[in-house]
Amino acid sequence: MSGSSPDTFAAIAGLVKARAGIVLTPDKGYMLDTRLAAILRRGNFASLAALAQALRDPRGEPLVRDVVEALTTNESSFFRDGKPFEHVKRILPALHAARPAGARLRIWSAACSTGQEAYSLALLLADQLPALAGRQVDILGTDLSREVVERAREGVFSQFEVQRGLPVQMLVKHFIQEGGKWRIKPALRAMCRFEERNLLGEHRGLGGFDLIFCRNVLIYFDTPTKAKVLAALAAQLAPDGALYLGGAETVLGLTDRLVPLPGERGVYGPAPALARSA
Repeated sequence: MSGSSPDTFAAIAGLVKARAGIVLTPDKGYMLDTRLAAILRRGNFASLAALAQALRDPRGEPLVRDVVEALTTNESSFFRDGKPFEHVKRILPALHAARPAGARLRIWSAACSTGQEAYSLALLLADQLPALAGRQVDILGTDLSREVVERAREGVFSQFEVQRGLPVQMLVKHFIQEGGKWRIKPALRAMCRFEERNLLGEHRGLGGFDLIFCRNVLIYFDTPTKAKVLAALAAQLAPDGALYLGGAETVLGLTDRLVPLPGERGVYGPAPALARSA
């Protein structure tokens, strides 16, 4: 356990679960010390217990947001776990052929963190557009954290970040060097938009998507929350679309609305009955 008491840990962990669906077990108590230290200093809180007390104040919404964001894990890299991107490349021709002329391909990068996943998809699609007859593509990146969404919108990455998974040829072709950082070029940035969105919220207003990436997020949720999120994602997925989860995640035992795609790991499509009724 961290420096917090069991009651303090339970109060903060309960808040994070209610707001973000993230389950913090007692063995993660150290995260309160490390990730909330800056908030304690900034707010002049004498202890985690004092912070927990302040979080109960109905007027403390900005503080609640800061705590939830601080305890949310944001990890990303370009073309992370490359196989999903290889699968996208393989199914693009079929998606293109099945869509009427002028219809846009729509992709959702849920829990997008600082934007590497969404921009990886933009980079991939940019190389494939000639084969897609110039079809327009919309990529939506969403995340709970206001801070990482703002970073994603900027499209600026450090040398360390671009070295993690980004091929040199793509870096030179699609990025502009600015001092020690790299800014993605406007044409690629225009393919992506980013917004704050909680996966536990209502998504019907977003419309349908041909592809949805929601990787390495469900591992932080309990079983009922996983089932709720998967059902919501399935409702937004095109009948011939694909949902990509992390390698340690599955839909099995959680929903009957999605089924594994044959021969693919971590890739799921709408269940046949669901696809027929869509």
